Amino acid sequence: MKDLKEIYEERRSVNFFDKNKDLDEETLKKIIDLAVLTPSAFNLQPWEIIAVKTLEAKEKLYNVALKQPKILDAPVTLIMLGDKNGFTENNPAWWYMKDVGMPEDKILGNIEFAKNVLYNTDLKANNFAVRNTSFLCMSIMYAAKYYGVDSHAMIGFEEDKLKEAFGIPNNKVVVLLISLGYFDDSKTLYPRLKRNGYDKIVKIV
Repeated sequence: MKDLKEIYEERRSVNFFDKNKDLDEETLKKIIDLAVLTPSAFNLQPWEIIAVKTLEAKEKLYNVALKQPKILDAPVTLIMLGDKNGFTENNPAWWYMKDVGMPEDKILGNIEFAKNVLYNTDLKANNFAVRNTSFLCMSIMYAAKYYGVDSHAMIGFEEDKLKEAFGIPNNKVVVLLISLGYFDDSKTLYPRLKRNGYDKIVKIV
C-alpha cells in the first residue's frame, strides 16, 4: 500500500493512455468514493460528474475539447461540474449537519448567510462552484494514483458547446476535464519538471 508521500511523488500528468486497457467501473467507483472525502464549504458538495466512457460520448467530447487525442484514448474522461446554486436550501446536504447534532435554527441561519452574504452575486456563486469542485478534482487525481490509475486534467474545451452537447443546465459550470486510465508504455514519460518550493512561494508576514 502506498503512503501519501509516495502518491504525491508518483502522480504525473499522463498525455498518452493505453487505449487497449480499460478502467473497470468498480475501480472508478472506489476512486470517486475515496475522493469525495475532500472538504467543501459547509459540506455542501456542490459537484456532479459525467463519466464519458462510450465511443459516441468520447467523440462528442473530443469535438468540443480541442480534439485532444487523450479523450479518445483514455478509457474514461470525467466532466467535472460545479453547481452555482449549490448553496441554496434546495441542497439536501445542508441537513447532514442535523445528523451530528446541529440545531435546525442554526442550519437555517447558515443557509440565509450563504444566500445573502457569502454567495449573493453571480461572481460569488460561480466562484463557490469552481473552488469547491476544484478540491474534488485534485482529490480524484490522487485517489486514482492510490489505485494505480493515471490521470490528466484539462481546461482546454469550449464550455458553451460542451454544455449543449451533454445537456448541462445553465446553473452548472464545467470546471475541468479529467482523463483516467493507464499510461501507454510505448510512449515516453519525461522526467518531472522543476517545482518552485517553500523558499520561492512562501512569504511570512
